[in-house]
Amino acid sequence: MKIKIIIFAYLFLTINAFGQKRTAEDFGYKHIIYIYKNDKVDILIKSKNGEENLKKPLLFFSQGSLPKPLIKYSEQGDYPVFPFDTDSISQKYHLVIIGKPNIPLIADTKTLGKDFTYIDSSGNFPKEYNERNLLTYYVDRNIEIIKYLQKQPWVSKSKLVVAGHSEGSTIVAKMANISKLITHLIYSGGNPLGRIMSVIEESRTTETDSTKYAEENFRYWQDVVNNKMDMTDDGQGDTYRATFEFSIPTTYYMEKLKIPVLICYGTKDYSSPFNDYFRVDCILKNRKNFQFNAYIGTEHNFFPMTADNKPNFDIYNWDKVANDWLKWLNSN
Repeated sequence: MKIKIIIFAYLFLTINAFGQKRTAEDFGYKHIIYIYKNDKVDILIKSKNGEENLKKPLLFFSQGSLPKPLIKYSEQGDYPVFPFDTDSISQKYHLVIIGKPNIPLIADTKTLGKDFTYIDSSGNFPKEYNERNLLTYYVDRNIEIIKYLQKQPWVSKSKLVVAGHSEGSTIVAKMANISKLITHLIYSGGNPLGRIMSVIEESRTTETDSTKYAEENFRYWQDVVNNKMDMTDDGQGDTYRATFEFSIPTTYYMEKLKIPVLICYGTKDYSSPFNDYFRVDCILKNRKNFQFNAYIGTEHNFFPMTADNKPNFDIYNWDKVANDWLKWLNSN
């Protein structure tokens, strides 16, 4: 009987061990839960191993759009939280990333929808996410969290870098315009003239005389402007208010900045002409605090384009881009 009890106890513990949910610490991250306007906010901190409590400045990274869990895993392995290797940057900075509102922190990819998005039982983005998926929400939330983090004993106030890619670039641009705590801005893969211009530019590259996709975009934009506070949600995309807020040109925020700004973009991205335009304008106005890194022949996520105009996913340039960020930070 005693042997049977021991065997049963062993099996129970084994099943429990394998059945336990994985934590952020299992993936090498410090996890902080912060309450913002009654919302639970997941904050992940990536530090150099052994230097988690060493005083360093923050590099705050704002990811792109869509309700995706920060930590994703599958039977084949884990997916990176940051699009770039963090080893070099974590030598000098604690990296910070914040989860999407009301989206689980960790998920098995087999439970997710298209593009690893988190969907509810109806196949839609959660209502609680859509209600908060606004530029104003993200900016105010992020600034409050940065103020909280800068009070921690392991955070140096000597420098505060905010970096954002795609949708995240708009978020950090407005953050830098509002918060005097921010000392450096990295604007990556964004459209300085706003989201709607990228939508129209993409349509221009695929439309024909019979389709005229861009004309539909202009009609949609007129509806957005007419109903810019409308939070009606179809479960699969942005509300009118979200589209309106993210379509306000970020040049409105950035042209007022005196801090060092690095703007990165792929020349095959739909936003490329507008980054080129902003670059020309900065030269015209002698804005010496702006630097532009154009990655020739690459698309939105810095993958090179093939001869038939498709991304070559075999060549990953994100680590090069992040190393260029670090070089720029070291010289500014």
